[in-house]
Amino acid sequence: MRTCSVFFGVAVAAGLSLAGPAFALDPQSINTNTFTSPQEALQEGLQLYRQGHKQSAFDALNFAAEKGDPVAQWQAAKMLGEGDGIKRDDYKAFEMLSDLADAHAEDSPGEPSSRLVSRAFVKLGKYYQSGIPNSEVKADPDRARQMYNHAATIYGDSDAQYDLARMYYDGEGGERDAVQAARWSKLSADKGNIDAQALLGHLLFEGDDGIDRQPVLGLMYLTIASERARPTDRWIFEMQEEAVSVATENERRTAMALADDWFAKSKKN
Repeated sequence: MRTCSVFFGVAVAAGLSLAGPAFALDPQSINTNTFTSPQEALQEGLQLYRQGHKQSAFDALNFAAEKGDPVAQWQAAKMLGEGDGIKRDDYKAFEMLSDLADAHAEDSPGEPSSRLVSRAFVKLGKYYQSGIPNSEVKADPDRARQMYNHAATIYGDSDAQYDLARMYYDGEGGERDAVQAARWSKLSADKGNIDAQALLGHLLFEGDDGIDRQPVLGLMYLTIASERARPTDRWIFEMQEEAVSVATENERRTAMALADDWFAKSKKN
């Protein structure tokens, strides 16, 4: 089993043009032998995906991925991991991401592939955190923490920063460290990550080992997170509601005013 040294890719097709000739193909049967380059297969795969021909899109992307194209590797792995138009196969997705990681182990944060590498680290961390059923990839929280730490430190990835903060907060993959949880959640919250804003708000409102209680600032972050949260984020709503219920009137008013200022500034940016 590949464990992928440290790097690996994630990816967006951002910046790639999906425009091009209409492909005269039977979308149910694509002949990958006709491709003259991985780039041609990638462009055709993205075009087919956009048209909704998922299986044919995957076949083309997989061809490009096997030739080492990083965007194709990410997109094909993403389709496998989500079961997006094809049969879900997390282990194959893991292997594909491992290939991508190994191939780009020397990439620097300033290179075009850095965004893919960063996101891939996060996905790899998820796989290590939960494991993949019926496969050689077992839950390994320590390894997951390493993946998140790399993406959070080298690439400043906000999702990795939150995931790392959460592992420190829960004591998963190592000793619990509320100070590190606050540090990483603050970095992520400043980038607008909703979950990080909620976690940071909770830590500041309640106080914790090594963290002085700051109820106004904590309630501000909880309020911002609650206003921006998804309907399924019950844990955020519950934490904010509980904080409001025990805060003083002055704390509530000051926190709400600070939250309003935050939203006003965010609209200008």
